[in-house]
Amino acid sequence: MSDANSSKTVNISVRTFVTIAVVVSLVAAVMAFGVTGLLVTIFQRQQEARDPFMRVVEVTDDTVDPSIWGMNFPMQYDQYKRTVDMVRTRFGGSEAVPRYPDSDDPRSETARSKIEMNPRLKRMWAGYAFAIDYREARGHAYMLEDQTLTQRHQVQQYGNCMNCHASVYTTYKELGDGDIQAGFEKLNPMIYEEARKLVEHPVSCIDCHDPETMQLRITRPAFREGIRVAKAAEGIDDYDVDTMATRQEMRSFVCAQCHVEYYFAPDESRRLTFPWHKGLRGDDALAYFDEIDFTDWVHADTGAPMLKAQHPEFELWSQGTHAQAGVSCADCHMPYMRKGALKISDHHVRSPLLNINNACQTCHKVPEEELFERAERIQERTVEMQDLALDALMDFIDSIVAAKEAGMPEEQLAEAQYCQRAATFLIDFVEAENSMGFHAPQESARLLFKAMDYMRRGNVALEETPETTAEEADISEDEAAVLVEEEQA
Repeated sequence: MSDANSSKTVNISVRTFVTIAVVVSLVAAVMAFGVTGLLVTIFQRQQEARDPFMRVVEVTDDTVDPSIWGMNFPMQYDQYKRTVDMVRTRFGGSEAVPRYPDSDDPRSETARSKIEMNPRLKRMWAGYAFAIDYREARGHAYMLEDQTLTQRHQVQQYGNCMNCHASVYTTYKELGDGDIQAGFEKLNPMIYEEARKLVEHPVSCIDCHDPETMQLRITRPAFREGIRVAKAAEGIDDYDVDTMATRQEMRSFVCAQCHVEYYFAPDESRRLTFPWHKGLRGDDALAYFDEIDFTDWVHADTGAPMLKAQHPEFELWSQGTHAQAGVSCADCHMPYMRKGALKISDHHVRSPLLNINNACQTCHKVPEEELFERAERIQERTVEMQDLALDALMDFIDSIVAAKEAGMPEEQLAEAQYCQRAATFLIDFVEAENSMGFHAPQESARLLFKAMDYMRRGNVALEETPETTAEEADISEDEAAVLVEEEQA
């Protein structure tokens, strides 16, 4: 080989080596940069996770305004503000209806009237305030406004309504000189117009969170007492929710402070009470009301002593498969979401059907469309059963009115009136509950079936005629039976 060829080969080898060295150096630099960036990101996320919020302002056990809490918790507060949204699902939520503001009601929009959409409800509640005004449920942002401006105030309302419609924890403290139980007792019997002056905000951060630790807590004395009697009915004595409830239970209990069935004591105390003394099911509440001889109102058409059910979401959820599996209210209505390294609970409280990805697919690994169809199928069937029950109730009311006008004996009429009371309450327990059966499909069906059975029994009572005994007519039992059959025919 010539010297020229040898020199050329050496030069190529050198260039190749240099090229390889440069490429390796660049790759090493890129990898080093990437690793450094990854380490920096990990460090930043660790710092974020270590300091989940920045105390920009001091919040205390007297800070009611959620916007002040929002300075420390801007992500949660931004979600909280979105509860002004008015979005319907097929069987729930609310749809904005425009209206002309006036001196009595400054709202430029409100929710649709349920009694106009379903006039059977108006007759079911004839003589009661809900027959005057009953609308679709709007988000938490409207809970105080809608209670303040409802037409149900044509019948005198009281301070006990504030328990579920306002941020009332500090009001209880102020009225009770630091004792929320004493404040609760004072607010209950107040005339509504006076009590309304004492509150300013709908549900706020302070109603669910301890300002020092941010842990969930119970701030409503009615729930504290109610859950104690409910646990006693299960055989657990002296239940203390503050020390015995798990964190997962608290993710439902804070909601159950308001989303429950209740009644107001008929004496001067007008004390808000949860009727859980015999259990959490609808017919448990009915049995308790019967035992204490409680009545909400007298039906305007039939004279029956009636009961009104109010949003028993906690009770019906408690009978369902999600509750049995340990799934809390917040898991579905306030599911966790990611914000950088932080995992926060979504404070845009809403139907899971509007947030299926976070609310449902975390557990159910099936397509969104399938989950949506499953939920609506349950609700469709509940609506069908409820419609049948309501139609039967309208006919039953007609029958009682006719029997009353015909002069039916009071004792016989009373049996039918009781069946109207029981059937109406059980139908209402499903209608007033905001999941349209989804929380507990079988339990909803059971209550509607029992309502139909009460109406069957009531119709039997209306059709009965006084039997003539064999002794009174001096005839045989067989002959008496024949006479009864002929009378009934």
